[in-house]
Amino acid sequence: MEILENIAEYYDEMYPVTAERKSFFLQEMASFSMPVRLLRIGCATGTFEHQLAKDGYDVTGIENVESLLESANRKRRTQLMSIRFFNMTTLEMSRFLGKGFYNIISILDNRIIFTHDPVLMKKLFFDCKTLLAAGGKCILQLTNYEKYHSTTEVDLPDIKTLRATMYARIVTEDDGSKTLDQQLETSSGRPIDVTVAAPVYPITKDEIATFAKEAGFKHCAWYANFAREPFTQDSDTLVAVLS
Repeated sequence: MEILENIAEYYDEMYPVTAERKSFFLQEMASFSMPVRLLRIGCATGTFEHQLAKDGYDVTGIENVESLLESANRKRRTQLMSIRFFNMTTLEMSRFLGKGFYNIISILDNRIIFTHDPVLMKKLFFDCKTLLAAGGKCILQLTNYEKYHSTTEVDLPDIKTLRATMYARIVTEDDGSKTLDQQLETSSGRPIDVTVAAPVYPITKDEIATFAKEAGFKHCAWYANFAREPFTQDSDTLVAVLS
């Protein structure tokens, strides 16, 4: 079973495009000339990307979960929008995407943790820096794993919608690696496995800062959410802007 395959029907409900998210991106894009070029890594169903493309932005999304990618492509209503989606992993993107091309690269909705190997995580930061144009920014949104870093079994906050609830647990294995179990409980009470012992790397704020510096980023800005509330150790989520 591919990671997140069974969540496709519920993804937009679980991870809605809020007014705060759109406002946040508009502010971050304000310093670039139109059309601003954006790359979303792990674009899922592409809802946010379609909204940006309708507003005149040049948008690229990559996704390696087929059902999510199909949903993203089904949303396309016209060939006139500057938007495209590719079936691609982070390991492939530096080979096939334009180096020095993008103004904004984003990894949202906690998708960064599926780059589960520390070496590959470092490579991800280097590749993002390579793909960014001069003055470009990388925006990350994820759980604040610093709150759980010393715990061997972590139950993450539930994600609830009108139709379903998603439960998630991260377990530290005997070899020190970490895996993620996610289960969706629908309104009918039927449980659906989303991920089962999926390898993950729950990266922390300090690790992001270290990897970003090694990759050549000069500045990191930290927020608790897209409303730009100040980040603290007790924040549930982390939004990082690397530039």
